[in-house]
Amino acid sequence: MIGIIDYGLGNIQAIANIYKKLNLDAAPAKTPEDLRSADKLILPGVGSFDWAMKRLNESGMREPLDELVKTSGKPVLGICVGLQMMGHRSDEGELPGLGWLDGEVKRFDDSKLPDMMRLPHMGWNDVIPKRESGLFASLEHPIRYYFLHSYYFAAKNPDDVLAQADYNGLFACSVGHKNVYGVQFHPEKSHGWGVQLLKNFAEL
Repeated sequence: MIGIIDYGLGNIQAIANIYKKLNLDAAPAKTPEDLRSADKLILPGVGSFDWAMKRLNESGMREPLDELVKTSGKPVLGICVGLQMMGHRSDEGELPGLGWLDGEVKRFDDSKLPDMMRLPHMGWNDVIPKRESGLFASLEHPIRYYFLHSYYFAAKNPDDVLAQADYNGLFACSVGHKNVYGVQFHPEKSHGWGVQLLKNFAEL
C-alpha cells in the first residue's frame, strides 16, 4: 500500500489515479494510523515552503512521520515542494525543514539567466540520471519530466544526487539517501515517464 500524505497540499488524486491504472494499492494518508499501515509514503507539495511546512506541522502527522522515516526506515518519495521540505532549510522561507536529507533549498539566480529564461522554470526538461537508482529503472533516454519551480535542492553530499536537469546550468532534480527519495519535477504530470517512475518507487 502506498500512502499519499494528505496535509492539504499537492496533486494527491492525480497520483492515486496513476496507481489505480497500474493496479497498485494507493490511498490518501490523513492520520498517523494511515501512515503506519502504508508500506511506502509519498509526500507531495505545491506552493511556498513555509506554508507547506506549517500545514504539515499542524496536521498531526509530523511526529509519526519523523519516527517512521528516520527511525523505522519506511521508504518515502517527496515530489516538488515535498522534496524541498526534506532538507534543513529553504531560501524561500524561515521555518526549518524536516531534515531527512542533508542539504538546503536554493533559489535560482535570475540575474544570471539569459533573456529567454525566466523564473519559474516551467515546462518540460530532459532529466539525466547521475548514478544507478531503481527510481529510474526501465526508462529509455531521453527522459523528460514536467517542472514548475524557482528553487532547487542543493545536496551537501554529491553522492545523494540521483539525477540532474539543465536550466542555465546543471542542478539536482532528484535526490536520494537510504530510504528517502525526492524529485523536483511532477511525475503525475509527466505522461509515461512519470507513470514508470511512480511504478518504480512502488517496487523499490
